[in-house]
Amino acid sequence: RELTRERDILVVPFYVSFDGETYLKEGVELDIREFYQRMVDHPDVFPKTSMPSVDDYYQVFLPLAKQDVPMICICITTKFSGSMQSATTARDMILEEYPKARITVIDAEINTVLQGLYVLEACRLRDLGWEYDRMVERLLAIRESGRKVMGIAGSALKIKPLITLKEGEIFASGIARSREKSMQKVIEMLKAYLDERTAKPGEYSFAIGYGYDYEEACHFREMLKDLVRERLGIDEIEIYQIGATIGVHTGPYPIGVGIIKRADWEA
Repeated sequence: RELTRERDILVVPFYVSFDGETYLKEGVELDIREFYQRMVDHPDVFPKTSMPSVDDYYQVFLPLAKQDVPMICICITTKFSGSMQSATTARDMILEEYPKARITVIDAEINTVLQGLYVLEACRLRDLGWEYDRMVERLLAIRESGRKVMGIAGSALKIKPLITLKEGEIFASGIARSREKSMQKVIEMLKAYLDERTAKPGEYSFAIGYGYDYEEACHFREMLKDLVRERLGIDEIEIYQIGATIGVHTGPYPIGVGIIKRADWEA
């Protein structure tokens, strides 16, 4: 929340429920740390999520439309959620009342921390003074570069599954027999991606995403720092908490990396 205030980002939250009846707005009515703590304390309880309504988006769009403020609404991949349809319907309702409103709804084709990096790229272009249409064009162009590689704490036979999110879909990326080995595997997959892309220093944004265990995320950062400094030119690796909407599906102990091309990289 501190970051969204600092960067002037408005978040339309998903809803989370632990009992299937009472749904709370993620990050507003339910703190993210509290969410993960409840998952850890009650491993036999399986929370559910619900997407934002048309009215949730409408209420965010309306005051900005009245002020003639252009908007870019970046939605979680449509392969995971119908929330983009809610946003699109809300946009159409606004345009009926305010035909000159500028609202672009983008399917991010990604989610969680990686989607956060994508949003921050939009903020960076805005703060650099880019013209609106050029911003939208460039944001659409970098979507395919996004990758999220993540390990999940599995219980059966102590297997740790690995997944990759790219182009809006999840792909199985193998298994590991220990947590340390799963993190090492993620690093190997990152190296392969950087080689495939012939990544250059300064070309990509990068971050670690974690669920409940911040100390493990710091350890993971130590494992990654030399590679990230050498290949991406990044000295300080950001660590962001994976939100409740994704945590519902991963359990309390996801950890991984997100990488996406910087929107103003033209080389």
